[in-house]
Amino acid sequence: MASDNWYRIDNVAKVFLATVGERDTRSFRLSCTLKEDVDPELLQKAVISAIEDRPQVQVRIRRGLFWHYLEDTDLMPVVKQEDDRICPLLYVPLKTMLHYRVTYFGKRINLDISHVLADGTGAMEFLNIIVLDYLRRKYPGELSDVTVHSGASEGDLSQDSYRQFFGSKNLSHGPARKKAYHLVGLKLPYNQLQFFEIHMPTSQILPRAKELGVSLTSYLGALWMLAIRDEMPPRKRQIPVTISLPVNLRNYYPSKTARNFFNSVNVTHVFDSDISVEELAKEFDVSLKSQLTEENVKKQMDSFETMEYVAPVRVVPLFIKQWVVRHFTRKAGGKVTMTFSNMGVQKPPRSLGERITNYSGFCSTNTIFSTMFGYGENLTLGVSSAYMSTVVVKNFVRSLSESGVDITVSATEVIK
Repeated sequence: MASDNWYRIDNVAKVFLATVGERDTRSFRLSCTLKEDVDPELLQKAVISAIEDRPQVQVRIRRGLFWHYLEDTDLMPVVKQEDDRICPLLYVPLKTMLHYRVTYFGKRINLDISHVLADGTGAMEFLNIIVLDYLRRKYPGELSDVTVHSGASEGDLSQDSYRQFFGSKNLSHGPARKKAYHLVGLKLPYNQLQFFEIHMPTSQILPRAKELGVSLTSYLGALWMLAIRDEMPPRKRQIPVTISLPVNLRNYYPSKTARNFFNSVNVTHVFDSDISVEELAKEFDVSLKSQLTEENVKKQMDSFETMEYVAPVRVVPLFIKQWVVRHFTRKAGGKVTMTFSNMGVQKPPRSLGERITNYSGFCSTNTIFSTMFGYGENLTLGVSSAYMSTVVVKNFVRSLSESGVDITVSATEVIK
């Protein structure tokens, strides 16, 4: 149904739309596991209520002559028991559909959402709004004074913060990067991804990072690098291993947007000589922290942010722009080995958290992608892999296990 209300798509979302594929669907999943089985009827009501707080998700992606745009839609979500792949395809050109999906399985509530609509921060708040409304219905009167949303106005939630803080500025390019090592071996057939969920006690892993004087992100990032190194043929160890780490720009700018507002920094190492995990973790930490200053974050803003302000580019038809975006996105992807996204420690209000066991999540990818969630005494990593070989994941888990960490791993089945 046509609508008088339409919205610009931010420039990062334009990249996602230009590169949506059957394998890398440009969607991600966030999950909240409760302490008892989910009631689907109450969950359906909770989702309908939650979209009144977050109307930004109630949109359709439409194709314009020069760019895509978002338009309000009357389509309503239908909650179902999970029976489809994780991170499904949530945008198909010319198909009438919502670009998010809420499912459940046992005690777990899942939100799959297109990256065009939101980043992890915005989507996590939406998921928590759903969970809170669900539990209010499950336990009337017990959570009436609890809130999980930011209190931002609808205008602030819908804000294109890239345009607000970077639009029309002469942004400088970040440092030039070399082509990175990519895992060898066949990819899974039928555009599949395999998903691994890795659980460990925070109390066993955090002291190790503190002992080295590094962040948990840097310690685990170093372990991922070493897991990849152990898979590398010796003749390729001159090629850099590069891990991309998304950065929440709300930590640097006063934005409350529920849409995309993140950038990525990259940490690189060349394994041309022996190095211990202790040395690599410290090197990783120094490199990461040096990039996480406001000045350096701004320097690394994607050059796509200035593209629409160049007059000749603005009048180029959409299909040509998408070809250009795909080309440069492929080049940028060639400079990254894997992505590691730290979603941080989840801290819902205590009375809500007492009914929650854990948080977790995954992101679609064409290579390998890991997320990290902290909650209470649990640290959960979600790993998405496009490869038939599971050697890198095994290397990573083995390194943790050998250091004395109790690890639990589950994995989805795939067709090989």
